Amino acid sequence: MARERRPSKQMLVLLEALSGQAPHWRHGYDLMKQTGLLSGTLYPLLMRMADQGLVEAEWREPAQPGRPARHAYRLTAKGLALARAAGDDRGATRTGLLPA
Repeated sequence: MARERRPSKQMLVLLEALSGQAPHWRHGYDLMKQTGLLSGTLYPLLMRMADQGLVEAEWREPAQPGRPARHAYRLTAKGLALARAAGDDRGATRTGLLPA
């Protein structure tokens, strides 16, 4: 029987950033700037979230010729549901309804 783990603080920050502009595609660099997460934290987290079906990733062609292709990310329906549930939990914690 698999135990469900609570999302890490870093995942909660990333879920909040991605859900704020769902269903738009976001680049990792933009997410780094918004969340303050470093690349060594952000990209492995995005890969784990993709493996769990929380985000989808795709290669995007460059906007300018000569630039490399970039990965873009967005929440799946499962990821958006988790982001909403996490937001509800955090709101309840702030109002004293749940223990911190």
